[in-house]
Amino acid sequence: MATIDAEAFREFERRGYDRVARSYGDFFEPITAGTIEALLDAADVRRGTRVLDVACGPGLVAAAAAKRGAQAIGADLSPKMVAVARARHPALDVREADAERLPFDEARFDAIVSNFGIGHFARPEPVAVELVRALARGGRAALSWWDGPAEARVNGVFFDAVEEAGVGALAGVPAGPPPFRFSDDAELRALLTIAGLEEVTVRTVTWTHRIPTADAWWNGGLNSLLRASTIVMTQPIDVQRRIRGVFDRLIDRHRVDGAFVVPVSAKIAAGRKP
Repeated sequence: MATIDAEAFREFERRGYDRVARSYGDFFEPITAGTIEALLDAADVRRGTRVLDVACGPGLVAAAAAKRGAQAIGADLSPKMVAVARARHPALDVREADAERLPFDEARFDAIVSNFGIGHFARPEPVAVELVRALARGGRAALSWWDGPAEARVNGVFFDAVEEAGVGALAGVPAGPPPFRFSDDAELRALLTIAGLEEVTVRTVTWTHRIPTADAWWNGGLNSLLRASTIVMTQPIDVQRRIRGVFDRLIDRHRVDGAFVVPVSAKIAAGRKP
């Protein structure tokens, strides 16, 4: 695995999600919502559960946990994402926090969840250990992440278009973890097992998402997909046009009745603290 510049990548993530905080919900939040109920089920979130949502973004998972009657707290590295979550869900407790140094006592929570967060952390192994630290004995942690780009086409098509257009796969992005590392079941299982969880399971969840136009897909991705948008937007205009041309050709196979019906696939890993 390539050397990771943890500080540079963490700052890239913080600044990037500050940049897309207000546009993220328009396109991408309805897609990531596809795993919420399965994620909460995997963590056994129910009435009275003390639950922490790490990398909570606009707060949709924490809000869904609260709707179940749980005592939910959200945490995110991006100050502007925290502001959006607080504005949208004023009854929620949402805090600015680094997942490697959570501001909570040991064994504080019965459940900890993170919806599409693990691949955004510069150092996922220390994050996993920190999640287990904050989890009570017998408590459950559950994480979701994207399947490979061939299966999760909403974002995968951007990476394929970049590669086919001849652009470096992570051009313009600080050295960080591979974006599809945790698309692999074995990697996810090992992450949680080494961190100290038992009875670790990984399952695949699939669904489809309808996108009305090619422009909605392209612009929505550039206003919410941090790595993909950075790769595209840091290229010269002629290269951006070349990427867009490949993108339009690749997505045409998903056209149905004038719109696009896009396959989405994700992994959900969960385990129990002994």
